Amino acid sequence: MTRIATLIAATVALIGAPAAAATYSAKPAIQPETARIIARDISWTCGPAACLGRTLESRPAILCEGLARRAGRLESFTANGRSFGTAELAKCNASAKAVTGAANATASAN
Repeated sequence: MTRIATLIAATVALIGAPAAAATYSAKPAIQPETARIIARDISWTCGPAACLGRTLESRPAILCEGLARRAGRLESFTANGRSFGTAELAKCNASAKAVTGAANATASAN
């Protein structure tokens, strides 16, 4: 019995604990038209203040670009409590969908 317990403990140590899902938040310049956005490996829930999501995906830049393609320019993006810097956010926003009409006027005014 002791050998089995030791073997199980060793296996768990080698494999490690399951990874916890990372949390992401973003503030689009203009609130998206839909409350739920599916982009790459994440499902975003968007409200007036921000879009929030959780995933095991560990490439924040890709997740940011995916959201920007669907929601438009982002004012901020945070991955597990770390906010993107100016250069990271600019690279992300290079993927942003074009904003048209009244939404564009609102974005320009801000």
